[in-house]
Amino acid sequence: MKVLVVGSGGREHALAWKLSSSPNVSKLYCAPGNPGTAECSTNVNISDTNIHDLVTFAKEEKIDLVVIGPENPLFGGLADRLGEGGIRVFGPTQQAAMLESDKAYCKELMRQYSVPTAESRIFTNYADAKAYIASRDEPLVIKASGPAMGKGVIVCEDPADALRAAEKIMVDRIFGESGDKLVVEEKLTGQEVSVLALVDGRNIYVLETAQDHKAIGEGDTGPNTGGMGAYSPVPFVTDSIIQQIERQVLVPIVDAINRSGTRYNGVLYAGLMLTTTGPKVLEFNTRFGDPETQPIMMRLKSDLFEALMATAEGKLDEVTLEWDSRPSVCVVMASGGYPGKYDPGMAISGIEEAQAVEDVMVFHAGTTRNNAGRLVTFGGRVLGVTTLGETLLDAKSRAYTAVEKITFDGAYYRKDISDKAMVGKGSHTGK
Repeated sequence: MKVLVVGSGGREHALAWKLSSSPNVSKLYCAPGNPGTAECSTNVNISDTNIHDLVTFAKEEKIDLVVIGPENPLFGGLADRLGEGGIRVFGPTQQAAMLESDKAYCKELMRQYSVPTAESRIFTNYADAKAYIASRDEPLVIKASGPAMGKGVIVCEDPADALRAAEKIMVDRIFGESGDKLVVEEKLTGQEVSVLALVDGRNIYVLETAQDHKAIGEGDTGPNTGGMGAYSPVPFVTDSIIQQIERQVLVPIVDAINRSGTRYNGVLYAGLMLTTTGPKVLEFNTRFGDPETQPIMMRLKSDLFEALMATAEGKLDEVTLEWDSRPSVCVVMASGGYPGKYDPGMAISGIEEAQAVEDVMVFHAGTTRNNAGRLVTFGGRVLGVTTLGETLLDAKSRAYTAVEKITFDGAYYRKDISDKAMVGKGSHTGK
């Protein structure tokens, strides 16, 4: 089978890496890919938002399955265009992807189908939002309704901060058109967890749990990022909690999408807060999470291609996945200054030494090669150093041992990835 992975980040490297080990995959492409995917697939110089060229390439190369990694091509309707061309695709339609691309729409849908989530209000003008926020005296979460690369959520302990956040989004337009609508919701407290499930329209298969670390600073401080690290599995998420999430969250929201006139196909990511009154949805993503995908793929023992193809063909009920019982930890190494301004083009060294550590895989997220062929930084999040260990503490230790072998100017990483699992404490980080 010929497979095309769309995207260029750490998530796509992890997916391509796992797909490359499948005996069913005869040819693997990644568009546009990165230096990491180039080691396990053939990179194709097509942007992940160039829908016309992606569809043309898939047709000309007779691709058997297209796996869409990032959100933008989903929001742009790539899955729709591929489907119209008779090409099997793993990824939801543009309409189904509105669960992620339009937070206001998602909130209304959850309310309609009684999916537990934070209490919220939706605003289309700043004056109304300002009046409402000024009337509150508790911590609030301010969200741009549209896509904002994982940075459109601002957690505010004080209503004065919430007013400033709303002004930045709706008046200063820091997220552009994504701030046309504003979602203001209560701040939930508890442990945060990511639950990802494969969905073929009729069947739901819940994957192993993970916990992301969104804030830039240790102890979940500072502004949100695309994710500074993750680990899997989450020890405090029991089978009964998973069953509750499936029953109260996944089943009704998939039913809601199916009733809207489209079939949900792909992966559904629920970012949840485990509150004292039960799991509540912070948000949905309509694709694999990054960096959650990295530790999940490290732990997957089954053939990823078979699972994704079964999902695309509506045969998910025939799939049973096997997992490595060992925990996995992923530590993201970022450019200095991220999530604000940062300087790209910093030479990277030490990846081979890091991967020489037992059970370590370094996934490329924001890297490229300069004119001289040297590996350099390109994005805010540069690498995802991912490990397996006999215990969570062992996996964490291996991860940081490997991280310390990698160098580039301005390299920054959190030193507390997975600690929340060990101390049993967590808080809303605005997923």
